[in-house]
Amino acid sequence: MCTVKFKLRNSVQALIRFVRGRKGNVAVTFALSLFPILGLVGAAIDYSRANSVKAAMQAAVDSTALMLSKEASSYTSDQLQAIAQKYFNALFTRPDAADVTIAASYTTTGGSQVLVSGSANVPTSVLGVIGYQNIPVGATSTAKWGSTRLRVALALDTTGSMSSDGKIGALKTATKNLLNQLKSAASTDGDVYVAIVPFSKDVAVDQPTSNRDQYWLRWDLWEENTGSCNKKPSWWGSYDTKTKCESNGGQWTIPARSSWNGCITDRDQNYDTDNTAPVTSKTATLFPTEQYSSCPAPMLGLTYNWNALNNRVNTLYPAGMTNQAIGLVWGFQLLTAAPPPYTVPAKDPNYKYTDVIILMSDGLNTKDRWYGSAWQIDARQKITCDNVKAAGITLYTIQVNTDGDPMSTLLKNCASSSDKFFLLTSANQMITTFKTIGTSLTQLRVAK
Repeated sequence: MCTVKFKLRNSVQALIRFVRGRKGNVAVTFALSLFPILGLVGAAIDYSRANSVKAAMQAAVDSTALMLSKEASSYTSDQLQAIAQKYFNALFTRPDAADVTIAASYTTTGGSQVLVSGSANVPTSVLGVIGYQNIPVGATSTAKWGSTRLRVALALDTTGSMSSDGKIGALKTATKNLLNQLKSAASTDGDVYVAIVPFSKDVAVDQPTSNRDQYWLRWDLWEENTGSCNKKPSWWGSYDTKTKCESNGGQWTIPARSSWNGCITDRDQNYDTDNTAPVTSKTATLFPTEQYSSCPAPMLGLTYNWNALNNRVNTLYPAGMTNQAIGLVWGFQLLTAAPPPYTVPAKDPNYKYTDVIILMSDGLNTKDRWYGSAWQIDARQKITCDNVKAAGITLYTIQVNTDGDPMSTLLKNCASSSDKFFLLTSANQMITTFKTIGTSLTQLRVAK
């Protein structure tokens, strides 16, 4: 009995010491603070789950916006909404999200764009105790294309060497594939324009019969070299130019201009390297006609007539010698200061524009209006390359080297940057390279 009383007395005294002691105060304080601490931990869990749902929703609306932008212009508002809903639902699979909504819209104001927004509520597990039953989350994404418009000139080598190793066929396939990429990227007419410049030693005018009287053509070189002399050749040579014939007492007969095959050679230096508009009062600015026997397929100016562009590609054929410089300068001309019947459509100030030249050649320079050596033609072309880049035009260059030629330092340095020069060793690489360039040009981006 005494033992029991002793233990009880000791217990009471211990309790009194606990209440009076500081250590007891700490314990009581901890006990009282335990509830808000648990509440904060629970709230952190709720908010963490809500952020996870928000991140998943953002990824889903980004993908939905990009997918819709490919064909948004062809959908009605109801169709756009239905397709957006279906695509979003396949991507956003979060059972912990409630009251999920998705909205999609398409506009061309300030450039074609698709806006997709989503919202949802995430039910809480702890915050509900203090009256917060849900945490709202939302996400938006804008996929833009039309704020940047494209104008692309394709300067394509169609010289005689393109007949080997399947190059002309691969070029046609690669070019058509690129045209399809560019067409798909255009939401509305005018988003993308393309010009085609086939070249050999010369380039050719489209529809020469109807365009032979254009003010920007000059005929003095054609008349000098196209015709016949009534004086028979002598032992020291033939009278194969107007000057030789007439200076030796002969009569030079010039054929009708209707026989012109549409070929144009280089302008006078230094107009052969720039995009100066032709002026009738200044002969040097005019483009000399020539009856070159290996005239390439005619050029096609900037257009979004995709059938016409593809049909022009079908007409490409390999013939003639190589003058990359004339193909490049005419790409420059068609983008900036094209004479009629070619046009440079006015640029809308509400849009940004990217002008591009893609110069493809399978060989080194061999012949132009003045020279028959590569280094002399290269020197003229280098000036053109510098002028093109100074004008803010993005320049891609492609060397298709199936014949073991040395790498073209000219083409490498001509490109706007090192990643825009492509050295290919097989014809089929043109297909993948054109696709790579097309992807770079047409890639959509998530704006926000």
